[in-house]
Amino acid sequence: MSTPPRHNVANRRRILSLWFPRLGVERVLRGEPGLAEMPLVTVSETGNLRQLAATSVAAEREGLARGQSLSEAMVLCPDLVTRPEDLGREAALLMALRRWAGKFSPWVSEEGRESLLVDLTGCAHLFGGEEPLFRQVQEDCGDLGLTVCAGIADTAGAAWALARYGGGQGGGQGGGQGLVQGRNGDAIDQEARATRSRASKRHWVKGGPAPATQLAGGPVQRIAKPGATRQALAPLPIAALRVDAATTAGLARLGLRQIGDVLALPRASLTRRFGQGLIRRMDQALGTMPEPISPAGAPLHFAVRLSLPDPIGLEADIAAGLDRLLPPLCEKLRAKGRGARRVRLELSRVEGDTQTIDIGLARAADQPDKLKPLFEMKLGDVDAGFGIDRLRVIAHVTEPLHATEHKGGWAVAQESAAPRTLDQDMADQLARLGARVGLEAIRRARPADSHIPEKTSVPLAAAWSEAEAPGTWPAPTRPRPLTLFPPEPVTAPASPDVPSGFRWRGRDFTTHSAQGPERIAPEWWLDERQWRTGVRDYWRVTTQDGARLWLYFAHGGGQSGGWFAHGDFG
Repeated sequence: MSTPPRHNVANRRRILSLWFPRLGVERVLRGEPGLAEMPLVTVSETGNLRQLAATSVAAEREGLARGQSLSEAMVLCPDLVTRPEDLGREAALLMALRRWAGKFSPWVSEEGRESLLVDLTGCAHLFGGEEPLFRQVQEDCGDLGLTVCAGIADTAGAAWALARYGGGQGGGQGGGQGLVQGRNGDAIDQEARATRSRASKRHWVKGGPAPATQLAGGPVQRIAKPGATRQALAPLPIAALRVDAATTAGLARLGLRQIGDVLALPRASLTRRFGQGLIRRMDQALGTMPEPISPAGAPLHFAVRLSLPDPIGLEADIAAGLDRLLPPLCEKLRAKGRGARRVRLELSRVEGDTQTIDIGLARAADQPDKLKPLFEMKLGDVDAGFGIDRLRVIAHVTEPLHATEHKGGWAVAQESAAPRTLDQDMADQLARLGARVGLEAIRRARPADSHIPEKTSVPLAAAWSEAEAPGTWPAPTRPRPLTLFPPEPVTAPASPDVPSGFRWRGRDFTTHSAQGPERIAPEWWLDERQWRTGVRDYWRVTTQDGARLWLYFAHGGGQSGGWFAHGDFG
């Protein structure tokens, strides 16, 4: 009699899913703790629609939930406190939580905007097992003032489902992502949230505290035993499979409200009715289709610091400190194949404050002699106070920099004797000008494909764009003025014929000669205010006193036409 194969549970993959359902409001509460007892929500705006993005515990007690419109929420809770959703700061907080989760496993990745996935394989025993680790997660997040829902299973999909729908309550408690699993009129969880909230308040003991809103499930209910993924998923709602709302509603209409109902059906019929998406999610949750966890790599960090035994205050001393800091900084950049585009010098004074000097480069650099001259241009603005006791240089904006071939012998001599290229000179000049006025203030024009005179070129930041190659700028089909300015009205008879005399900018002009007309029509697919005067007839007009102007007659459209000056040929 053959012995059935035994699976090694110790080698089974184990995944921890961490969901922070109130991340948005709890980020606000960390900065404004006085709002902890007040109904607080964060609001997202999509066009003219303003919805609740996250809700606090006090707001949920009032019957509010994410996804509600702000106007409805204000009716239910007149004392509601709102704050705008800040996706950037929430992402920064989630990144900090990802670093915290590294204490449980080095394999951590972000899942969406408010959850993490942690591969616990071979790590749980370091904390005494999965249940002690689970409690450690809850305690740490409690100390941080964060609400967390966690689930542990053999697959990422099952852990995700347990974190949001585990504990036997389904539907995504705590203001989660639960979807209505079809309405039959019998289930209390299908009532409106505000109705359930008021019903719970009616059962208070008079004078007693309000009932707390508990997140569904405890540690045991949210940990699936190794090899028991199917049994753990079976009682959960269909939404726990991470399928879209249309699939969930379609299955609910067929009376399929739990994952176990779907797992018992033939896969071929499900595929024909709902497509491959449902089958893929089922296979990922059960582990038959791999779903790898890709942890985010450590961010690149290029910084060096110099602590001084005695305070300094002279420009020469700061420059000497830069001579010590810039070479190791550039070595770090070269080791990663990066070049600095923006570099910051932080000067810490003995009074406790810090001054900063920022420089930008038009071309990425990893050589100290490219950085130091730009810092020296700004050292005169430093106020040393009672002295500077620490210098720190950070390259906070970098980009890949291709390595150059090392040369020796005659090749070095020939290269040093060769004149500098125009691109090198221009990049250095832009860096020097940018140190004074800012790189964003320096622009260059690039050709654009348009017959509209003012759209034949587009301005781009010179430091972040390449110059047009010589000889590649498209030649105009007709002469164009040296200076192009916004159209200015000209006092002349309202006739398409070139006037013999006209008044412009407070001066009277007499026409000597004129060439034209050149008719230019507006772009019909755009409604631009400056072109509402209709089709234009352009003339190159030379006056008696030598002025060469570019005038046009607008035939009128949405606005009245007339004569206008648009450029000067110089």
